[in-house]
Amino acid sequence: MDKVLSFGELLLRICPDGDGEWLAENKLPFYAGGAELNVATALALWDIPSAYFTALPENFMSEQIIGYMDGCNIDTSKIHHGGDRIGLYYLPKGKDLKNAGVIYDRANSAFAMLQTGTIDWDKVLDGITWFHFSAICPALNQAAADVCLEAVKAASTKGITISIDLNYRAKLWQYGKQPSEIIPQLAQYCDLIMGNIWAAEKMLSISLPEFIHETSDKNVYLEQAKATSQEIIKHYPKCKSVANTFRFDYKQGIKYYTTLYTDNELTVSKEYTSEKILDKVGSGDCFMAGLIYGFYHKNNSSETLNFATAAAFNKLFIPSDCTTATVVQVNQTLAENED
Repeated sequence: MDKVLSFGELLLRICPDGDGEWLAENKLPFYAGGAELNVATALALWDIPSAYFTALPENFMSEQIIGYMDGCNIDTSKIHHGGDRIGLYYLPKGKDLKNAGVIYDRANSAFAMLQTGTIDWDKVLDGITWFHFSAICPALNQAAADVCLEAVKAASTKGITISIDLNYRAKLWQYGKQPSEIIPQLAQYCDLIMGNIWAAEKMLSISLPEFIHETSDKNVYLEQAKATSQEIIKHYPKCKSVANTFRFDYKQGIKYYTTLYTDNELTVSKEYTSEKILDKVGSGDCFMAGLIYGFYHKNNSSETLNFATAAAFNKLFIPSDCTTATVVQVNQTLAENED
């Protein structure tokens, strides 16, 4: 069966509460995640053949985590075994990964220590028709960026569809390179680029007019989404589709809408609003998985975007890195929020 391969670092997310009660209770909630594993988990849940590539040390924790992923119906046979440790990050529930409070503990992880020339890409990419990764991987260090480039070149040579999520994590870009020095050479191999207009400016040097930073006008944002998408496709001819998300704080919740530009047409989702949410982590990954789900099933632009947006909104009320919402539940969310 044609499989989607998600490529990236598996992370354990540790969730100390904001008041320090975890010290008194001797409890630290945790979740297995990482942007690409979140995508792989959603796709497997939605009955898309899903495989995952990461690097894990050979120890009992890795064995247990792999067992967990096998239980999620994710093909773990592509995983590279080696290195000394699993990457961690610390973030309280309900906080955003862009939040200044996030603490990364990923240095010298098995994935961060990968080197070019060590992965048998013919074996990893066997049976794969879609390759997905995010801009978090090349943010780790130059070696990880080089492995990403090696991977997308190998996938492109095999005619595999490639997608990237332009996730920007300021705390990770610490090895002397700016995203705009690394991401463009990866983006040139991508068929689908997902992010937002600000990430495109930061990572792909697709400039924004000054007034964009001063406005909150939805119509202005939508016009800019179209302009940014057109610029991306102009600069990266292999790219056929560009998706943008717009997520703004609203009381204790959010306002959320998205766009998809493909075949010279901009499709706009319904706008979702909630005064309170549970967990922001993984919502964008769920949106990415929803896009892949739609393209995999050859759905039209509107169907693809609406499903992906409903899935992402649904994830905001699920307290984990990965979604647990089925296709039926996502469609129910979509139906409940129709105009």
